[in-house]
Amino acid sequence: MSIPNNDEAEGKWEQVKGTVKEKVGEATGDRSLEAEGELQNAEGESQETWGKFKRGVSDTIDSVGDAIKNTANNINR
Repeated sequence: MSIPNNDEAEGKWEQVKGTVKEKVGEATGDRSLEAEGELQNAEGESQETWGKFKRGVSDTIDSVGDAIKNTANNINR
C-alpha cells in the first residue's frame, strides 16, 4: 500500500477540525457552530475519500505497469 496523498491528509485534518467545532457547538449550545462543524467534517470525509480513490487508481496503474514490464522481461529471456 502506498503513502497517503495530500487530499487524504487534508481531508482527515478537516474532519478533526469539524469534529472539534461540532463538539464545542454542542457544549455551548451554539447550533450554528455545531452545524458548521458537521459540514466541515462531511467535506473532510469527501476529500479524504477522493484522495483514497486517486491513490487506488495510481496503485492500479503502477501494478499494470509492473505486470507489463515483467511480461516483457519474461519474453526477452
